[in-house]
Amino acid sequence: MHAIELNGFGGPEVMEWTVTVDPEPGPGEVLVEVIAAGVNRADVLQRRGFYPPPADASSVPGLECSGTIVALGDGVRDWQVGDRVCALLAGGGYAELVAVPATQLLPIPDGLDPVAAAGLPEVATTVWSNLVMTAGLRSGQLVLIHGGGGGIGTHAIQVARRLGARVAVTAGSDEKLAKCAELGAELLINYKTQDFVAEIAAEQSAGADVILDNMGALYLERNVEALAPHGQLVVIGMQGGIAGTLNLATLLGKWGTIHATNVRNRPRTGAGSKAEVVAAVRAQLWPQVAAGEIVPVISAELPITEAGRAHELLDDSETFGKVVLRVRD
Repeated sequence: MHAIELNGFGGPEVMEWTVTVDPEPGPGEVLVEVIAAGVNRADVLQRRGFYPPPADASSVPGLECSGTIVALGDGVRDWQVGDRVCALLAGGGYAELVAVPATQLLPIPDGLDPVAAAGLPEVATTVWSNLVMTAGLRSGQLVLIHGGGGGIGTHAIQVARRLGARVAVTAGSDEKLAKCAELGAELLINYKTQDFVAEIAAEQSAGADVILDNMGALYLERNVEALAPHGQLVVIGMQGGIAGTLNLATLLGKWGTIHATNVRNRPRTGAGSKAEVVAAVRAQLWPQVAAGEIVPVISAELPITEAGRAHELLDDSETFGKVVLRVRD
């Protein structure tokens, strides 16, 4: 098969579409012929040498894909050859074939473009595991979503609104904020011209009940300031750095909680596993996806041979939502 291999660490030029060994499905796995792969910031970090894949994962980048099952490993009973699926991966999505644990598959709903479906597994599992399974977001609460115009943000807005929460978002342009409003965001904060701590306080004097943060160190102390009593801050990214300062007195005074999580390094099975998260997404979120109530927001679709350009688009201020790579028609 062909796959994107890294011939070193660095810029987009280190990614090469080349011939490599076909994967084989192990026990409990299926082999998926890939239609498209979602692009995530984790892929960029891996390319730069800052986010190595787990020891048991493929070295090929790509944390999600869509495609068709072409072979079953021993013990797989709930899926059949020919099923159209999208998959959560620990790696391997930028390829023509990928082996996936059957517990990490989701069916592609009828009527959903399979290329667009490639942009769902990573965001759906990240948002559901953090907003719902970790923070317990519920109707009437105020949630602040940083990076509302990104792949995670555009999905989180829709999920939070379906849960009945009030949604505040930050983004870097009024154009992006207008698009966030179309998805259901109510409080729109331009982080270049507004102070999100002050804006949250003006909306709800106690602060935000839940904050979903992709910035890490840069926003750590100010996020705690913006939390309501018993509020929960969930850190899912480090775009603003890895080392920050924290006033513990403020956190203690609010009885606040900080969670730091990712999906890629969860175990395959057991408590808190990828299998557990995927099962929850399929049971509780996927019916809304199938009904078209929650949709993938795709900014750009490029051929797999333009993976470098896809990575550049993640840093383009015009990009709103996900970027996906088309592997085959």
